Amino acid sequence: MSIFRIEGGYQLHGEIHPQGAKNEALQVISAVLLTTDEVIISNIPNIHDVNRLIDLLIIMGVKVRQIEDGAYLFDASELSVDALFTSEFKELSSKLRGSIMIAGPMLARFGRAIVYKPGGDKIGRRRLDTHFWGFQKLGAFFSYDEQQSLFDISSPKLSGNFMLLDEASVTGTANIIMAAVLASGTTTIYNAASEPYIQQLCKMLNNMGADINGIGSNLLSIRGVDKLHGTKHRLLPDMIEIGSFVGLAALTQSEITIKNVSYENLGLTLLPFERLGIKFEIRNDDIFIPAQELYQIESFIDGSIMSIADAPWPGISPDLLSVVLVTATQARGSVLIHQKMFESRLFFVDKLIDMGAQIILCDPHRATVIGLERKFKLRATRMSSPDIRAGVALLIAALSASGTSYISNIEQIDRGYENIDERLAKLGARIQRIEE
Repeated sequence: MSIFRIEGGYQLHGEIHPQGAKNEALQVISAVLLTTDEVIISNIPNIHDVNRLIDLLIIMGVKVRQIEDGAYLFDASELSVDALFTSEFKELSSKLRGSIMIAGPMLARFGRAIVYKPGGDKIGRRRLDTHFWGFQKLGAFFSYDEQQSLFDISSPKLSGNFMLLDEASVTGTANIIMAAVLASGTTTIYNAASEPYIQQLCKMLNNMGADINGIGSNLLSIRGVDKLHGTKHRLLPDMIEIGSFVGLAALTQSEITIKNVSYENLGLTLLPFERLGIKFEIRNDDIFIPAQELYQIESFIDGSIMSIADAPWPGISPDLLSVVLVTATQARGSVLIHQKMFESRLFFVDKLIDMGAQIILCDPHRATVIGLERKFKLRATRMSSPDIRAGVALLIAALSASGTSYISNIEQIDRGYENIDERLAKLGARIQRIEE
């Protein structure tokens, strides 16, 4: 099993290019199932979750051809529903939470979808109710086979409907959109997620012949069409990875330039780092972070402690908060990190406390970080990556720590970050992937 060996305490320097957006990739790759025409998608990241989804599509009968690095051609003209019942499909889809994204396209095109209880990050309850409730509003029926751990969803004909989502779920919104584009009539979705991932999916579908209005807002109107055709689509840079690199530069006192970030699509990605006192410059479409000896956390106007919380787009992404938290450990001042969406995502802070960080875990959703002001370096240690985002936060901590750290279960990091060890090594990081 591979682990990372990290010799920390060194400054990094240079340029780094963000990968294509993981969350967008899982959605738009699933959307190729909606047409019999060829679809070309570029800037696809070479990460475990995306590669598994592509493998899943191949099992289903999709012809996939790599055109160049990061660019693939998909041909779903010979897609087979029977493949959903194979042991090969069950084994792979149950390992990938993103497999839920094929349900909407399959339901739209064939009137049936099989979803095995998916895997993914262990970050607390992640319910699928929004997905299935949306399908039901479009006229689908579903049953759960407890023995096989599968959901069977079917509908002879989907029909547009009005719906108010109980949560602005990104994946739930995407799945419902993909089901609705081929339904008869018009579907109106209130409280829809509006992240760039959703906007990109809608733009891609419109380029394929769909009729979606309200893109970028939380009110979507989808008029169903009879057929979609092929298209070409390019993924945005991954804004969570961009935020991770900002935090990395600050914590390690490094001078790093993040190239081609698509700044207009970052929303409030940089805001939490500004509140931590981190300086950066926007140079054309690049972000330049200078080496900073010290950064000071802002306080509110009345002098009360700064609070940074996640929120639906255009608010701060919950995927960023693990990196924001670890970055705050060497700041001057204190900050309350409020992770509203997932009740177990802050439990990795015990590993940071072992490294010498001053953190009070208030409850499963809130942690108070008391910055060390660089008076004390984090200590190297052995740790295990619990999920994608906590894993990269621990990696950043290890790169700033004094001594040699080891991180196991790095498959979690590989699920979301492409060749992260090789890319950071080019910046001067002393990181090795070794077998243990």
